[in-house]
Amino acid sequence: MEDRREPTVGLALGGGSARGWAHVGVIKALAEMNIRPNIIAGTSVGAIVGAVHALGALEGFEQWVLKLSRRDILGYMDLRFSGGGFFEGRRLVATFREHFGDAQFEDLGLPFGAIATELETGLEVWLREGSVAEAIRASISLPGIFTPVHHQGRWLVDGGLVNPVPISLCRAMGADRVIAVTLNGDILGRHNRRKPIKQPVDDGDERSADPNWMDRLAGGLRHGASWLKLPPLGTPGMPGLMQVTANSINIMQDRITRSRMAGDPPDILISPRLAHIGLLEFDRAQDAIPEGEAATRRMAPAIRDLLGEYS
Repeated sequence: MEDRREPTVGLALGGGSARGWAHVGVIKALAEMNIRPNIIAGTSVGAIVGAVHALGALEGFEQWVLKLSRRDILGYMDLRFSGGGFFEGRRLVATFREHFGDAQFEDLGLPFGAIATELETGLEVWLREGSVAEAIRASISLPGIFTPVHHQGRWLVDGGLVNPVPISLCRAMGADRVIAVTLNGDILGRHNRRKPIKQPVDDGDERSADPNWMDRLAGGLRHGASWLKLPPLGTPGMPGLMQVTANSINIMQDRITRSRMAGDPPDILISPRLAHIGLLEFDRAQDAIPEGEAATRRMAPAIRDLLGEYS
């Protein structure tokens, strides 16, 4: 009789900054279908959520991100006027350690890997040993936003520069079947869909949220740092600094993702509809998580067809 071994399932969680809270919803919806990945690989924000899940701390993490306010987000952004980015990211790492300890890769309940990029050579770097917090900090180092990380003798930046959805790492770690999650599937050309949202602010009032609040922050930095002798602002109506940076990253990651998937497609691709969430709107978990769940449920027939006999 043929021995039908249960396949090893890998979950590849893609990069996409604030849209990455959708990964929490994806993992929850998979669990509802009795599908629990054996291997997790993550790029950028996917590395954060993947590591938390591998630690067995996803439920507490979900409650934390649902409570994030813009004031909290600004508190985590340790501003720099020198170096290779606006923000250093030390506070983010300190917060991760505060909530989840200084876990090492060998402490995780599931095999986990994170993707980073070596700045000098452009090589893809697979992080699978040592401090999980340090690996995450390297994987999330968006060029121009966060400063690079010096790790084991190399300067590392965001893994999305080379591998936005780490299907290849899942396979290299032993996955027979790979479920991949891309966060940028509906981003390009959809900027007109962005609308103000209603959400509570710190004083308890409900106000219309400004979708360009990070550009306003950048403008405030310009005003408060006149000593930098920055050139005058451009033509009225010109996209702001954060919008240019965000759209450029979206274009880059979308094109690289398409190219990588053409040569190494996943068995299942989950693509949440997240165009309405900006790159740094980390206070939008209440929108991103349900969409991650909904996108996974839309793919339920294909997932069951692939894994149904084992789930």
